[in-house]
Amino acid sequence: MKLLKKEFRLCLHPTAPLFLALASMILIPNYPYAVSFFYVTLGVFFICLTGRENHDAGYTAALPVSRKQIVEGRILLVCCLELADLLAAALMVWLKSLIGFSPNQAGMDANIALLGEGFLVFSLFNLIFFPRWYKDINKVGAPFLLASAAVFVYILLAIVSTYAVPFVRDCLDTQDPDHLTEKLLFTGAAALVFACSAWLTVQLSVRRFEQVDLQL
Repeated sequence: MKLLKKEFRLCLHPTAPLFLALASMILIPNYPYAVSFFYVTLGVFFICLTGRENHDAGYTAALPVSRKQIVEGRILLVCCLELADLLAAALMVWLKSLIGFSPNQAGMDANIALLGEGFLVFSLFNLIFFPRWYKDINKVGAPFLLASAAVFVYILLAIVSTYAVPFVRDCLDTQDPDHLTEKLLFTGAAALVFACSAWLTVQLSVRRFEQVDLQL
């Protein structure tokens, strides 16, 4: 992707990589660990907000690239950040297993299935935020608030499911390597949802962005 280097060098907000360190919140006892994924989406908000203030869309559109490539570059940057956060979360899950397992009373335990929750959080955020933002790139706040609200509703439902849904309670919300097959299937399915969501997000965002008058 020809624009990915430009996105990393010119558009990456300093807070975005710093928020990756908040994967360490998984080490906190009895904490809703899925909330740690939200901070990555907050970094995405700062990237898009700063880009608006710096007229990044107009600058990039003046380059010999298509609007589809502009959208792909930004969403690919975001997906790289999200995957990096999931990698950091996996490291924290492993580290917590070394420290000593303790059941989490506030949602999913620190295990492989938690990574599946992360994939779903990012899928939901991307699919809601980007198509709405690319409809009007001057309005960053409203799409972010809507996407964030959806993310926290999902997190709340995920926490409730660890008590109310037998499959989640008895299989997914357990210590590794218990029920490892079910956890791997869940996380693998969530990763597939993430990939499909990224593709759909690009298609919807390109369709919206091609109708935007950048007034160059």
